Amino acid sequence: MPTTSDLERLRIRREDEPAKPSPFASGPPPVRVAGGSKRGIVISLTIVVVALAAGFLVFGNRAPEVVTAPVEITGGASGGGASAITANGYVVARTKASVAAKVPGRLAYLGVSEGSRVRKGEVIARIEGNDLVAALESAKASAGQADAEFAQAKSDLVRATALEQRGVISTVELENARTKANALEAAARAARANVRLAAATVENTNVRAPFDGTVLRKDAEVGEIVAPSSSGGALSRTAIVTMADLGTLEVEVDVNEAYIARITNGQAARITLDAYPDTSFAASVRQVVPTADRQKATVLVKVAIEDKDPRILPEMGARVDFVPEGQSAAQAATPRRIYVPAAAIVDGKVWLVEQGKAKSQSVTPGAHDGARVEVKEGLTGDETVIVSPPKDLKDGATVRVKSG
Repeated sequence: MPTTSDLERLRIRREDEPAKPSPFASGPPPVRVAGGSKRGIVISLTIVVVALAAGFLVFGNRAPEVVTAPVEITGGASGGGASAITANGYVVARTKASVAAKVPGRLAYLGVSEGSRVRKGEVIARIEGNDLVAALESAKASAGQADAEFAQAKSDLVRATALEQRGVISTVELENARTKANALEAAARAARANVRLAAATVENTNVRAPFDGTVLRKDAEVGEIVAPSSSGGALSRTAIVTMADLGTLEVEVDVNEAYIARITNGQAARITLDAYPDTSFAASVRQVVPTADRQKATVLVKVAIEDKDPRILPEMGARVDFVPEGQSAAQAATPRRIYVPAAAIVDGKVWLVEQGKAKSQSVTPGAHDGARVEVKEGLTGDETVIVSPPKDLKDGATVRVKSG
């Protein structure tokens, strides 16, 4: 009776049989992979995975196609001709001063407050100076005494001259009388100089306005110690008030040095204050400062305000639109406005396209005229926005701009 091992030797192993070609198949018979069916399964699975990955790269990770539109700008030196240059800055006064006392002391009188208009030479504050007044009186008394002594010496000299001519006194006595008179004359002049010095010191206790202007800020109060410099100590004030001539207001802006060649002295411009965005004021370039800031790569430009208006105050934020050559100032007088398509704003933000990437930007929408929406804050006017952005769009995602 055959054993189990003998029966195993008689079993037909299918994997050892060569694959028989189908009579209906065309072409050469399939090549059998060495190593058995397990290796064939692994190779098949690998081929499937590679095919799926390739399909994902080609179809699943394909950048979404979007429709874009440039931001629209109206007014504010934006239309026609060369592109306008815009810069932001602050209103400053060309004539401005921190007024201080010439002598240290306690502030006894302050006759102005913020907004007070003063004339040149007007007393706006006074330092306690009772001791200085007393010194002036003493100097006057000393000068009076010196004048009296000099007058007496002159009389003695006249008498000594007459007596010397008659031979009553010697020439030496006459010379002594003349020397005494000269010395007392010099003493009298010195005493009168001391009077003028004491009077000037008393006058220095009066703090006068250096020019016609408006008081912007009080820097000290009555009772505080003030000094002309920081040498007065940590508890002393140096300035009493800060004032400026509001007739010399101008706007200082930093302009990118790449655009400075398009700005010249006397060039027309329009100024729009942050406080009054719907109103612009005529201006002109007063000076292009002949130096650049190497860290910011900008050049300081000073723009004079031609439309005088009491609403314009120092330190206000302002935007300057430089009128391009060939464009009228009247055209630039229209307030500058930025518009985007209405479909571009979603949940208070717009999507921008920068170097093929999507970027979200929060904005403050304004008036809506149906097809477009005004953007009050958030855009500068040089951007490109996505119209009807996809709902699943994320920051930094690669996008394809639809052509045509």
